[in-house]
Amino acid sequence: MAAIICQHSLGLVINPIAGMGGSVGLKGTDGADALMRARALGALPAAQRRAGDALAVIADAMPSAHIVAAPGAMGADAARAAGFEPSIVDVGASDASDTAAEHTRRAVREIARLGVELLLFAGGDGTARDVCKAMAAAQPMPALGIPAGVKMHSAVFALTPRRAGETAARFASGDARATAEREVMDIDEDAFRQGAVSAALYGYLIVPSDGDAVQSTKAGGADDEHDAMQSIAAQIVGDMQADTLYIIGPGTTTRAIADALGMDKTLLGVDVALNGRLVAADANEAELLRLTQDTPAKIVVGVIGGQGYIFGRGNQQLSARLIRRVGIRSVIVAATRRKILALGGKPLRVDTGDSALDDALSGYIGVVTGARETHTYRVAC
Repeated sequence: MAAIICQHSLGLVINPIAGMGGSVGLKGTDGADALMRARALGALPAAQRRAGDALAVIADAMPSAHIVAAPGAMGADAARAAGFEPSIVDVGASDASDTAAEHTRRAVREIARLGVELLLFAGGDGTARDVCKAMAAAQPMPALGIPAGVKMHSAVFALTPRRAGETAARFASGDARATAEREVMDIDEDAFRQGAVSAALYGYLIVPSDGDAVQSTKAGGADDEHDAMQSIAAQIVGDMQADTLYIIGPGTTTRAIADALGMDKTLLGVDVALNGRLVAADANEAELLRLTQDTPAKIVVGVIGGQGYIFGRGNQQLSARLIRRVGIRSVIVAATRRKILALGGKPLRVDTGDSALDDALSGYIGVVTGARETHTYRVAC
């Protein structure tokens, strides 16, 4: 295939299995064993759908855009579904629905060789690592992640798929061409599944710097937040209602709530309490839906430091279907004042995969920041 010479050209690579571990509580799908477990638990692919959300925005804004895609489920299928007729690169895979990291890296190298204006890739931190590695051996080009993984610590992903589409369209049309080097981070998934977070820097990608459309790198917690977390926990536990399920999301702030109840907490999972007792540990989406079928419930979530997410990053078990069932007025957000102040006025973020729900969650919400202390804060998608 000759080099791309037309304007408004975008590359597209999708990791077809990205995000499959989220709803079933596996914290990721890196490694064959994790993928097999995710499928056995009934996990369904989500990356193509989320890429499709971004492509739909691009199709509306730039219907004549030229898409250069990896084959089949790695990109071409989603591009065609959005109304494009993509050029397709060879990745050396006989079945593009079940691919390895090398196929992603080869697709990136081939697309870079053709000289597109911007590469869109759908996946999580593992996919970003593959893109970064491929870029080191290819012609550098701007890239932007469509968030579709379970863990997304890297600062190379758009806030939501829709924002990825908007940013890509503005970039390719020439309306917003500023770029910046942003960090590619990833963690050890095996350690992550055991409750330990060990993140490392793997490199940088050149990313469009279009306002606040791209997420920040995830920030770690501070040890001296302990007293503040205990104060938050005391307030939330004191307000708990009888015969109501409390679905407690991942994180250190929410762990303090479990400590106050005298129960063990899955640091990186979702646990459920009823009348002060643990009724489900490390629950997945299916279990949460079963538990809430006939029992009123509330969802308690923390805030991801530096990024501000309350839904859609590392807690995909708290699905759009579950949130709708429980009700958005039954969502309790907990964060220390330091974590809120560290956002610098940027809003809390939601990315549930359901744009109508994201819009409904947007606005203002009360954040429990201490004993008898609630901070009203803006939520946006």
